[in-house]
Amino acid sequence: MQADNWAPEHCKALRDYLALGMSFAEIAREINAKFGTAYTRNATIGRSKRMGLATPRRPKRAAKPDVHKARKPRQPKMTEPLQPVATTAIVQERTAPAKLRCVGISPRLVSLVDLEASDCRYPYGGDKDNEPISFCGHPTLAGSCYCAPHFHLTRATEAQPERIIGPVVLRLVRAA
Repeated sequence: MQADNWAPEHCKALRDYLALGMSFAEIAREINAKFGTAYTRNATIGRSKRMGLATPRRPKRAAKPDVHKARKPRQPKMTEPLQPVATTAIVQERTAPAKLRCVGISPRLVSLVDLEASDCRYPYGGDKDNEPISFCGHPTLAGSCYCAPHFHLTRATEAQPERIIGPVVLRLVRAA
């Protein structure tokens, strides 16, 4: 049943039951039994709010004792004495500088604003702070956003570093 279809006698019964201190679920059951309606608890709450009626006063429940304040703090169990952890110095090995691959063309170094639809979008710069990023700008290869040399540079299989696949080592840590 729609909440706006409340008959005046239903509203009076709602007002009376609220005065008796009944809950909205109980009020909905009583009105439905008395008038043969199908109001829900939420419908009775909404109607009482639209009528400007106060909600029923509920006796406050006795406060539960705060079990967290009653407990004394637990001390962690020490099963074995702590051993000092041996520290080792981290030695960083020098690695050979990465061998960069390049193409045999000199880029036009076009800014992003000046790029045309058919210009190569291979980026240059931006490695250092506040260094502007510019783009190659040479005519693109059909179906690509790069020129032919940059297309082959980005698609070459030797550009992919070999992934070392090894066993995964998990370290178990005892929970405190």
